[in-house]
Amino acid sequence: MNANGRLTLLTRVGFATRGLLYLVIATLILRTGRAEDPSGALELLGQGGGQVLLGILTVGLVAYGIWRLADAAWDIERHGSDRKGWAERVGAGVSGIVHLTLAWQAVKLMRGAALSGDSTREGTQMALRLPGGWALVMVGAAMLFALGAVQIVKAAKGSFLRYLDPQIGRRPWVRWSGRAGYAARGIVFLIAGWLLLNAGIEEQASGTGGMARVLGWLNHPFDLIVGAGLLGFGMFSLVEARFRRLHDVPIDAVARRFG
Repeated sequence: MNANGRLTLLTRVGFATRGLLYLVIATLILRTGRAEDPSGALELLGQGGGQVLLGILTVGLVAYGIWRLADAAWDIERHGSDRKGWAERVGAGVSGIVHLTLAWQAVKLMRGAALSGDSTREGTQMALRLPGGWALVMVGAAMLFALGAVQIVKAAKGSFLRYLDPQIGRRPWVRWSGRAGYAARGIVFLIAGWLLLNAGIEEQASGTGGMARVLGWLNHPFDLIVGAGLLGFGMFSLVEARFRRLHDVPIDAVARRFG
């Protein structure tokens, strides 16, 4: 198996890892009302599965992060050069950074270190300490609003199905798990953007937070509705792990270019 084949295989492990994290998050909110983000889900999986599971999750997250960054840089998923295509590539880049950060957190867990608090809140606090930091926070809020809008549009149009094997994409449960999942993620991004916007206006980071903060902020039964959507996204991610059509990352070309 060449380098592209190995990266493709590990990227599928990354999709499965993403699905597993969302299934944990959704199960917690639906069964116990406990709000967690992907970092918290990763910590829980590490406690239950030990070093071996954390090692597998780390490899999958690294491969998935690299693949997403490669998509942002070289448009391997062929998003196009229009405004929508560039928005997709920006989203891919953000996703790549997020998943590489999760991989680093998994490594820290393997080394016995405890994860710190809410990274979104900490990042907001850091930005607000800078001169004109409120403007950076506003930019972050705008990005979250944009990402949320993209997720909602994907849910409405079902455009995410074009990446799947057509026979699988035509199955109703696959379509609706994807629609519910992207809609739920869109809601999470929009609420996180609203919280961040308020933080920028008030120059106070205490009200911000990531997915755990958003899920905890939602009143019953809206938390359960979003949790059910995230369960659908976890299921859809597992489908992608097996049936998504992945284009090769130009590893050899990149190596020659920078070699």
